[in-house]
Amino acid sequence: MNKIIFNQSYPRLLFWVLTAAFALLHAACKKDSLDGAPVITNVRNYAASPADTLVNYITTGQWVVLIGHNLKDAVQISFNGVPATINSIMFSDTSATVLVPDIIPFPTVPAESLNTISYVTKHGTTTFSFAIVAPPPTISSISNENAHEGDSVYISGLNLFFINEITFAGTPITEYTSASNGTSIGFVLPALSHSGPVEISTKSGTVFTTFNVNDPVTGVLCDFDNINTLSWGTGTDNSSVNFPGNRGYYAVLNNDILPAGDGNWWNWQRSINTNDVQWIPQDSLAVPVDQYAIKFEISVPAAWTGTSVYVVKGNSFDYMARYEPWQGSDGTISPFTTKGWRTVTIPLSMFRTNDGKGAAAENLTTLLGSSANGSVNIHTRNFSASPSASGLHAAIDNIRVVKIQ
Repeated sequence: MNKIIFNQSYPRLLFWVLTAAFALLHAACKKDSLDGAPVITNVRNYAASPADTLVNYITTGQWVVLIGHNLKDAVQISFNGVPATINSIMFSDTSATVLVPDIIPFPTVPAESLNTISYVTKHGTTTFSFAIVAPPPTISSISNENAHEGDSVYISGLNLFFINEITFAGTPITEYTSASNGTSIGFVLPALSHSGPVEISTKSGTVFTTFNVNDPVTGVLCDFDNINTLSWGTGTDNSSVNFPGNRGYYAVLNNDILPAGDGNWWNWQRSINTNDVQWIPQDSLAVPVDQYAIKFEISVPAAWTGTSVYVVKGNSFDYMARYEPWQGSDGTISPFTTKGWRTVTIPLSMFRTNDGKGAAAENLTTLLGSSANGSVNIHTRNFSASPSASGLHAAIDNIRVVKIQ
């Protein structure tokens, strides 16, 4: 009789084989979960609790948290087809914190891209349908607040599309062109009958300036005509040949290439110095510094690439605001000229210590003094350790301080 003899090690061997197989299968499933295509399930507002709630829609310039799976290693996130700037530090497998782009050209977004969030990783892509709405318009600048009839005027800002109505000093603007991405509007100025704000109404809302345009009175400290507080430093002219489009008299700044470190602002045509004037009402000294700005119109017919213009109050250099339109935020130098006159707006929060590069004043009393009264001083200087790349030939008019918020 034959005997079947079982090796006692077989059950143990089978157990270990099955355990190993299960472990490999589990690891493979886990890897598929971790390395699979991304999935978005919800969108949450990026804010401190209790404001960090799930949202039903988002808008441009908003920080949001995308909730889902496999969200690490993102290589591109797009909203309505517009890529966002991504920061790998703010990602995990289940969440991604991202800033919705400030500019989305809603009128030109293809239908298939509207109200979508596209998420791309090295493991796959997903498209999540979600409401993305255009916010109300904003105005950041107006090319010339004191333009003449027939002059070209440009309004810059965001979300300047789906426009219902534009008024400039109360006068309707019926013919205009707008950038497809909603960052500007251009038009030829019609005849104006009075001063007033700029107002733009769109499908998303309405915006209007807190200050008036075509306004020869409000906050004006020196216009070299009816309000002529010029004391010394340069002369005035009213020639429309040298500086076309002028409104009466203006002051002229003029210098050749300046030697390294030349700060001799007291030389002729190197400065504009007024008598003492009231910068803002005394009862406004308690408002935040950034709610007021000093403004003026400038005309620069020839390339300007080096001389700095700066503004101080009462010949005090504790706080200074520098105007250097030829210098980009990244330090690049580009020749600057104007076609006619352009409005310059310098918020008082830009008056800083350390030759205009340091800290802003904590309040308006620190910046302007308890009376808010004193001269306006606009000077030229070469802050560089090398000769200035160019001289400066410019005209300045309508110096004023107005509320901008």
